[in-house]
Amino acid sequence: MTYLRGLRWYILGLIFTVTCINLVDRCSVGLLFTRFGMQLGITEQQYSLACAILLLAYTVSQSVFGYIFDRFGSRVGYSISITLWCVAAMAHSLIVGLGSFILCSFFLGFGEAGNWPGAAKVIAEWFPERERAFGMAVFNAGSSVGGVLGPLIVAGWLGPILGWRLTFLVIGSLGFVWLFAWLRTYHPVRIHPRLSPSETSHIVGDIAVMNGGMVTPSFRTLLSFRKTWAILSARFFVDPVWWFYMLWLPLYLRDVHRLNLQQIGFMQWLPYFCAALGSLTGGWLSGRLIKSGQTVNAARKTVIGVGACLMPIGIFAAHISSPKTAVALISIVLFGFQMWISNVQTLPSDCFPATAVGSVAGLGGSAAGMSSLLFNLGAGWMVTHYGYDLVLTMSGILAPVGGAVLLILIGRIEQVAIPVEAQT
Repeated sequence: MTYLRGLRWYILGLIFTVTCINLVDRCSVGLLFTRFGMQLGITEQQYSLACAILLLAYTVSQSVFGYIFDRFGSRVGYSISITLWCVAAMAHSLIVGLGSFILCSFFLGFGEAGNWPGAAKVIAEWFPERERAFGMAVFNAGSSVGGVLGPLIVAGWLGPILGWRLTFLVIGSLGFVWLFAWLRTYHPVRIHPRLSPSETSHIVGDIAVMNGGMVTPSFRTLLSFRKTWAILSARFFVDPVWWFYMLWLPLYLRDVHRLNLQQIGFMQWLPYFCAALGSLTGGWLSGRLIKSGQTVNAARKTVIGVGACLMPIGIFAAHISSPKTAVALISIVLFGFQMWISNVQTLPSDCFPATAVGSVAGLGGSAAGMSSLLFNLGAGWMVTHYGYDLVLTMSGILAPVGGAVLLILIGRIEQVAIPVEAQT
């Protein structure tokens, strides 16, 4: 079999694509709720409950899938994750009320969550340290591009033509096409038959963590490090910003600015397009700073700080009457968030060996899911009683708080030493 030049970029392309599909599936729920919610008699307060159930599943699943990816590998991990979330996405076409909506939301969240620790592990395996932030940026840009495509495909095209039930079926089936390509393309670095020796050397370099004989450290061991708690705290404080806009932006545009489904679809793409630019900017800038001579520690902290400072601008959207101006401000928020997250999600591979990356990323995702669940429940209550002003203000405060906690706890960004006896 001949070698495939630049194979790691093909692998990254697949990760980017599955993340796009992940976000299109997730966006479709909020977008199509503007249709089926009233039809099935599901209120906004009940919608927030379904979103909370999705986030509960997401929270539990991140740690579960982090361990699965570390223990059984990315082929098995993605096969399970994709199958769960695609079946759940397609099952939304059969919902008849709140109970079935909640059930589908739970399994959608549980399956979709596996993509995040899985992608972090694959990128840590396939990219050297100097390219890793850019790899994470491309992966995270997939979520933003999915956020761009979701409104255009679901609200602007399929929804009005097919109706919400058939749209769920079509969107949910996309992941199975991806899974076929993944199983044909992906193998671990150390045994991939189409990976050339020169690219293997470029990927591995002098990274000792590529030792395939090393086993996965226990959660107890990982939680004994301050760096783990720094990553968990950062995700806990700041990820609710992304989830709030992901789940509530269509309803905000409908309720506050009186836009219909098609108008929402043609406006909601802009924040996610800016988010994609933010992700690529964050990854590129971090890599650029490292190439210019800065340490990984300085480069990551610089970009994380800039991203955290951009997100509070969303507070002003609470006081804007123009939908175009509000969307422009929200676009800056999501640009900053993706600039921030593209570097924060690189921290597990910066600080821990390859056999722990999925687990640490999964723990971070669980912390993010837990806080997003609580914030989403609070958002439903705040929107019902006070409108959107209070919740937009609170989401703007979270980013600088999370950035400060991260910088205080993490110390110097560098690999930790895990004792052999602490591995299980």
